[in-house]
Amino acid sequence: MRRDYLRMLDTLKEGVYFVDPDRVITFWNKGAERITGYRREEVTGRSCMDNILVHVDCNGVGMCTRDCPLALTMRDGVSREVEFFLHHRRGHRVPIVVRTTPLEDDDGSIVGGIELFSEINPEENIRKRMEELEKRALVDELTKVPNRSYLDSELGGLFELWKRSGIPFGVLFFDIDHFKRFNDTYGHDVGDLTLQTVANSLGSSARPFDTVGRWGGEEFVGLFPNADRSVLQTIADRLCMAVRNSWIEVNGEQISVTISVGGTCPTEGETPKTLLKRADSLMYASKQNGRDRVTIG
Repeated sequence: MRRDYLRMLDTLKEGVYFVDPDRVITFWNKGAERITGYRREEVTGRSCMDNILVHVDCNGVGMCTRDCPLALTMRDGVSREVEFFLHHRRGHRVPIVVRTTPLEDDDGSIVGGIELFSEINPEENIRKRMEELEKRALVDELTKVPNRSYLDSELGGLFELWKRSGIPFGVLFFDIDHFKRFNDTYGHDVGDLTLQTVANSLGSSARPFDTVGRWGGEEFVGLFPNADRSVLQTIADRLCMAVRNSWIEVNGEQISVTISVGGTCPTEGETPKTLLKRADSLMYASKQNGRDRVTIG
């Protein structure tokens, strides 16, 4: 393959990688490095099924060993486009759009596959937003997501808009399950890393106009404009799944956590304080009913 062609692929913002018929990665561009956190030398020569991207669908079902679009494309020659979550090197989940196409030789025989993928909620946009909030002291120092002060302000704005115009919105309250036990077992450094991973998974898996921030301790709050209870349920299930399928590696061990989620939308006579209190109560209902679940009320 010509060097100038490969250099051109390295200029793309999208991730691109090639595999041979055995699904061994033969090329990995700089866009793939940026989106996944994995350097080219870490992945070339390895199978794409070898715990690298670990694609899961919106239900958390692993796709690398069943219904892999790249494998199907290499089998039938038909290009595909699907949405997945990939596993970032730092542990969190990133929502992506995947496009696959067969790699053919001069005779038209399929000799491999090409996957191009891009972020649904680009990390660079999130980063710019967080940099601006950080200047205004509205970012949590550890997790680098909006802090409680910013969440309070945003909630007030959404609440006033709902009262004046009837534009719906929803609130989700998240709490990491058994976090004290987790800290006692692995130590506070691993606990901090876990908080960062959960924050990244929640933030990158939300919609571009949503806000997810740290409320305090192991608690996070999400604000979701233009969301009724049905939409809120869908969003909450998606975020719960994203955290469940994230992990960090400590001394060769994959460590993961789950979250309990409670969510609600404002009703007549409500205040921001009572709205948050109800979401918090619903989150505790999720814990009482077995954890790693969503309760919307």
